[in-house]
Amino acid sequence: MKIVQPSFVIEYPDPLDGEKFLPHLEKCGRTCYKSDAVSTPESTRKMVADLIKRGHESVLEHASISVRVICDRGVTHEIVRHRLASYSQESTRYCNYSKEKFGNEIVVIKPPFWEEGTEKYQQWKLAMYKCEQVYMDLIVLGASAQEARTVLPNSLKTEIVMSMNLREWRHFFKLRSIGVTGKPHPQMSEVAVPMLAEFKRLIPVVFDDLMVK
Repeated sequence: MKIVQPSFVIEYPDPLDGEKFLPHLEKCGRTCYKSDAVSTPESTRKMVADLIKRGHESVLEHASISVRVICDRGVTHEIVRHRLASYSQESTRYCNYSKEKFGNEIVVIKPPFWEEGTEKYQQWKLAMYKCEQVYMDLIVLGASAQEARTVLPNSLKTEIVMSMNLREWRHFFKLRSIGVTGKPHPQMSEVAVPMLAEFKRLIPVVFDDLMVK
């Protein structure tokens, strides 16, 4: 059994040049008003910021980003609740973790709320080992991967590629990083907070107003 930390990778566009999004968004926005003003970097940033400030976020739907997230399956249950998105996720029906390509083991995500060496962490680790053992035993007894997966833990590492337009990414970060509807789950925050920081670093204007408290 292997224990890993959650992570994410921005996969598309590759490389992500957030500066290129803004002129496209401005052009789309100006269509609404048939405004033919000469664009400059300053005017582009100002217009996109004004559209967001006035709540005209439909213009942000004209640009999309795909991110690969490595996390536990419990976190993906929250991720896929965002409807205006496309998802491709590692399937436990077809992935047989007893095979060599998976290292003949399961991989689990380390929970952030229990320190290594504590009794709670040791109990969690013991449960993960037991799940792995029973899974492998079922495979040896002739169970298929989709049958044996019934004993896999919520902590099982999974990969999910999520694609959203910029407007939906804003909605995702409001719920999963900032917590406008309630405090996000610690394991969701572990992924979503640094992801928002990376989006803010790479894409001017669009996410500047989203602040994690």
